Amino acid sequence: MTIESGTRTWQQESSRAEARKGFDEVTILWISEGMSCDGDTVSMTASGQPAIEDLVQGLIPGLPKVNLHNKVLSPSEGGEDFLRPFRAAARGELKPFILVIEGSIPNQNIIEGEGYWTSFGNDLDTGEPLTLNWWIDHLAPHAWAVVAAGTCATYGGIHAMAGNPTGCMGLADYLGWDFKSEGALPIVNVPGCPIQPENFMETLTWVLYHAAGAAPPPPLDEKLRPQWLFGKTVHEGCDRAAYYEQADFAKDYNSPKCQVKVGCWGPIVNCNVPKRGWMSAVGGCPNVGGICIACTMPGFPDMFMPFMDEPTGGSLSSALIRPYGAFIRRMRAISNIPANQEPKWHHNGPVLTSGYDPRWRP
Repeated sequence: MTIESGTRTWQQESSRAEARKGFDEVTILWISEGMSCDGDTVSMTASGQPAIEDLVQGLIPGLPKVNLHNKVLSPSEGGEDFLRPFRAAARGELKPFILVIEGSIPNQNIIEGEGYWTSFGNDLDTGEPLTLNWWIDHLAPHAWAVVAAGTCATYGGIHAMAGNPTGCMGLADYLGWDFKSEGALPIVNVPGCPIQPENFMETLTWVLYHAAGAAPPPPLDEKLRPQWLFGKTVHEGCDRAAYYEQADFAKDYNSPKCQVKVGCWGPIVNCNVPKRGWMSAVGGCPNVGGICIACTMPGFPDMFMPFMDEPTGGSLSSALIRPYGAFIRRMRAISNIPANQEPKWHHNGPVLTSGYDPRWRP
């Protein structure tokens, strides 16, 4: 290798390393003016690992300083004071920032004449409301990363169900599934109705570590969900799953057994809530007697309604497993009898009968 080519290689690697030094300070612009109930923001505040307070107070080692602008958590008095960083970012004057969208995105193009579905602030020149779509159009191209919080923002959710008049959709449907942020990241989807608190905060923390240059991009699946959180099904993490294997199904909601026959979609839903719990590792829909209604899935809610009916395929799968499950359940009951017996040498007699021999040598 020549000196020139070696120098060029070193310079390229040096430039690459310089580019990955990361940021010391990042702004998070959180807009919940999508078609939503603000439930994702409320849920996020319940996270403890990490807590949003720890993040904004700089208590997590290795993260950049975080400036959070969220209407529920903002210390601002509101109005133009609250909108100031959003307007600056739309003009390209505030970087780097992470754009978080909460709520589904309505289709402004289907409105005939004047009107809008949802807005965030007013135009300073005309006084007219600025639509959510206007903000996304002006902020997303400048954002270092774009995160969709909750099923409404990720896939449209309840507002996008059949028969809705708004033409609602998820953020990736609006920006395009091949969208890349200024930080070369695809949209990061964290579904849930609402989001599981730690699922969202853990994902946001990973994105921030990546922004700091201390972590690779978060691994996402084809639906842009974090793989490590949504790579398994509800059924795989459910504490009732063994009942399914034994074909022992609940017939009502008071039973501790598998709830597939009473409407649970857990076997095909990508979600970690039963394994992780809801708050402080406690709860999670099936864990507390609720069926999984598939709220993290792109087809929610239409594909999974009516919620209380036995899921498609439930009858077939339960019928197939019933003979096997009944046999296994009986065999386990039989094996349970000797498993509940203590060894014979547990006694208070005068002779040691455990098999211990003090004279034995190998």
